[in-house]
Amino acid sequence: MPETSQVAGSKGPAAPSLEGQSPGGYAWYTVAVLTVCYTLSFIDRQILSLLVGPIKAEFAVSDTQVGLLGGLAFSLFYTLVSLPAGRLVDRFNRRNIIAAGVFFWSLMTAACAVATGYPGLFLARMGVGVGEATLAPAAVSMISDSFPNEKLGAAMSLYGVGIYLGSGLALLVGGLVVQLITQTATLTLPFFGEIASWRATFLVTGIPGLLVALWVLTLREPRRRKALVAQDGAVARLTIAETVAEIAKRRVPVAAIALGLMFQAVALYAFMLWSPGVLQRSFDWTPQQTGLVMGLVVLIGGSFGMLMGGRLSDRGLIAGRRDAALRIATVSSVLGTAAFVALLWAQGSSAMATVAVFAVGVVLLAMPAGSCYAASQMVLPNQVRGQALALILFIANLGGLTMGPLLPGLLNDFVFRSEAALGMSLGLTLSVSTALAALAFGWGRTEYRRHHELLNP
Repeated sequence: MPETSQVAGSKGPAAPSLEGQSPGGYAWYTVAVLTVCYTLSFIDRQILSLLVGPIKAEFAVSDTQVGLLGGLAFSLFYTLVSLPAGRLVDRFNRRNIIAAGVFFWSLMTAACAVATGYPGLFLARMGVGVGEATLAPAAVSMISDSFPNEKLGAAMSLYGVGIYLGSGLALLVGGLVVQLITQTATLTLPFFGEIASWRATFLVTGIPGLLVALWVLTLREPRRRKALVAQDGAVARLTIAETVAEIAKRRVPVAAIALGLMFQAVALYAFMLWSPGVLQRSFDWTPQQTGLVMGLVVLIGGSFGMLMGGRLSDRGLIAGRRDAALRIATVSSVLGTAAFVALLWAQGSSAMATVAVFAVGVVLLAMPAGSCYAASQMVLPNQVRGQALALILFIANLGGLTMGPLLPGLLNDFVFRSEAALGMSLGLTLSVSTALAALAFGWGRTEYRRHHELLNP
């Protein structure tokens, strides 16, 4: 098995360490472009949450089918494609992979506008998942090679803000679209003719991505660092078996991060899809009210939580706490459990109490993600980072994207058997999943510290 060393890439002399250096402006420009991509991906992913009403009306589908559309349709290929995408990320130009992915998922988002039935919409959402599967492994790998460890939490959290910028903007845009639908049921557009107003939303969110794909091509591919080298000093080209062996050496920290992010993703995607419905069904809020309030809650609260999690993680690492990211993830998940238990009371009390719980909850939900992405990269050699992150995302998204949107719908349809019980269904889903996330993150801390010390002496 090759030895560990820091190198520039597939050729040439060893690259100097970034530790202790301040990242340059171009590194932050790279993060900014990738954050725009991530934001766009979540707009395309989450816009469905405020179009549930018109989709149910046009296609005559149930809450469970909506949950499948918001979860399985996207997650099936998103998770399956992420594994080979991770292999490509570790071997080929990451910038080009991202550009191709952005172009394809944007095209598939636009294709949702012309779906003639539920099966067609399901297939288009699968296409969105295929394209988006390329982004996270490549983007996280590029950022990791652009920043020293003590700045990586902040950089990765800035990238992770795209989750909440995209989801918040999706809610805001979705609210405006539903308002437009109440005024005019159809629109006449060039090339497309007369289409339902809700369908135009997919065009508005999908077409700009084609231009963003071209913007990605302005980025430079960063030099790869902390790679494994062979006995002759050349960068090792690992076989699949060797890659699996390297990840297996770190199985406890990898599994802890993967499982923690999976349970956190169950809560996140359940929250994103169904929280607007709680306000509409329990308190008769209009889609416009819901989109404005929840859009701001998600955009501001989620962005604040993501950035705070990254900053606290970096400070902990500088102070010598090598497991700082997992500490932050554990504590925020415990506090999130308490917040979402409060939802069980708030959703039957008042709209403002429910919004307050949502606001606190989304801050706590946001804190683990960026810092845990960064944490995963710090204990892995370069040649396996993309594949290990793809494996982590495979586990996280297979559970999170599938079960998160689906569980509240199942509880509503088959346990409580009432649309008015959505707040109870969502509260149970969120509180149990965040509690399980806390257990997973806490379990991996000791082994994580050990592997961090080995790779970062």
